[in-house]
Amino acid sequence: MALKLIIDTDPGIDDAMAILYAIAAPEIDLLGLTTVFGNVTTPKATRNALYLLEQAGIEIPVAEGLHRPRILPPFPPTSAVHGAEGFGTLAVPTPQRRALVETAPEYLVRMARAHQGELLLCPIGPLTNIAAAMELDPSFCSNLKGMVVMGGSLRAGGNITPAAEANFYHDPHAADFVLRYGCNMTLVGLDVTNRVICPRSFFVRLASESPKMGGLLHDMAEFYIDFYETVGKFAGCGMHDPSALVACIAPELFTTEPHALRVTLSGDRSGEMITVANSTAQAVNVCTDVQAEAVKQNFFKNVAKLS
Repeated sequence: MALKLIIDTDPGIDDAMAILYAIAAPEIDLLGLTTVFGNVTTPKATRNALYLLEQAGIEIPVAEGLHRPRILPPFPPTSAVHGAEGFGTLAVPTPQRRALVETAPEYLVRMARAHQGELLLCPIGPLTNIAAAMELDPSFCSNLKGMVVMGGSLRAGGNITPAAEANFYHDPHAADFVLRYGCNMTLVGLDVTNRVICPRSFFVRLASESPKMGGLLHDMAEFYIDFYETVGKFAGCGMHDPSALVACIAPELFTTEPHALRVTLSGDRSGEMITVANSTAQAVNVCTDVQAEAVKQNFFKNVAKLS
């Protein structure tokens, strides 16, 4: 039986990769998407999610989430990384379909109740919607099968500041709340996603196998890889969000360690994930090692099947 899954997302080039992977993988039953700010504003994230689904010929619900962090003022989107509209230089037209009237936290709470013990949630943006859903329904996390979160960094340093990974940085209060009070969580952070690097040739091959959807990702990835090469970090792009989706169905490709975690909430290390010794909090399974080539092959073989 396929895994029932909802992705909370801020599309975003690597979000687009993750969403199309979830559509393509036969092990996943993608029930819906919820949107949040981060790579773009929340309204643009909603538009981009609806656009991707239309391009893939998939009709599933999209619920728009919160527009700003829990406590901090809004951040400007990371347009240097993902482009002004979120998909590199791609102009994104207005989709024909619209988002649900229901907000993302309301939708998440309802779906967790409807699929009690069966629904896996994969947040790949700031954790604002997840924290709000947890406050809306104290049984939210226990109703889920679990959460696989793309975010944080245990030992690899940050990617938006020297200390912080971008998703945690954009709402550290939400990240801290979810790590404190969530349950059955796996964290797929920079310790592993920085090792899953795909060069331009990877996307050229993907476009050859899947001219429409692979071609779409190839066009987006050109901008993404240009950024990484400009900052001199990688010869290719990091597969951050797609790695979290692969971890949902192929956890054997990842090594984890249990840690009680907190997030720094202010100062120049805001958004930094830290371990807490002698804590009674429930431990989070933090991915610390990855079979990078196997993750890339898993992603490629699935997305290449899209027409």
